[in-house]
Amino acid sequence: MKKIFIALLATIFTFSAQARPDKELKDNDINIVDATQKGWNIRIGAGYLLGGTAPLPIPVEIRGINGFNPGLNLSLEGSVEKKFNNTDWGLKFGVRFDTKGMTTDAKTKNYYMEVDGGKIKGVFTGNVKTHVNNTYLSVPVLATYSINNRWTVGAGLYASYLLKGTFDGEAYNGYLRDQKPTGEKTEVGSALYEFSNDLQKFHWGIQVEGEYKIYSHLAVFANLQWGMNGIFPKGYSCVPFALTPIYGTLGFNYIF
Repeated sequence: MKKIFIALLATIFTFSAQARPDKELKDNDINIVDATQKGWNIRIGAGYLLGGTAPLPIPVEIRGINGFNPGLNLSLEGSVEKKFNNTDWGLKFGVRFDTKGMTTDAKTKNYYMEVDGGKIKGVFTGNVKTHVNNTYLSVPVLATYSINNRWTVGAGLYASYLLKGTFDGEAYNGYLRDQKPTGEKTEVGSALYEFSNDLQKFHWGIQVEGEYKIYSHLAVFANLQWGMNGIFPKGYSCVPFALTPIYGTLGFNYIF
């Protein structure tokens, strides 16, 4: 996906180098203008996502963050927008491939967990390093509003299907008490956990965005995707609280 992203980004910049501001439209822009006047806009976009998969609110078991690495999270999207009866309102839907990943290192106390394939269970006090790398196929559906000929904002919902997922990590430099905080104490130098096979396939959430048209065919955009369900099934015992993906995207759109 990273190679596709780089190739698409190079294509966008090649097209944008030939673009002109709206007031300098050439004859070869007539078809685009005609389609726009009929209320249709087609976009291909690429972007970088920054965010994390976290519990909200932060549970008391997590006492601090030792480190955070957002990773390289990329997005590719094609979308179609239809304006309503020559108004400033419209409806946009698209298809998007994106990755949502991170690596965190947290300090915990009485944090329930299962390590070494579920052989060891209990509450852990120490450090926990978690790696998440999930690839989704998403379908956003947004209501849009054009503030002027350059600014457009939108809000709506998205649905995602997990294509490939990783959730694993390490508990280290701490101790584990059997089943409860007063249980038998076991020192833990390093213990691995792996929950990738238990990730939930379907996700949905809220998306808000803004787009600014730089040239007649090129725009920059930013959006926020806030998941409304966790990455594990409800009631999942290995992780006792919901982990919600919350990510923002900054990128470019090529407008046909």
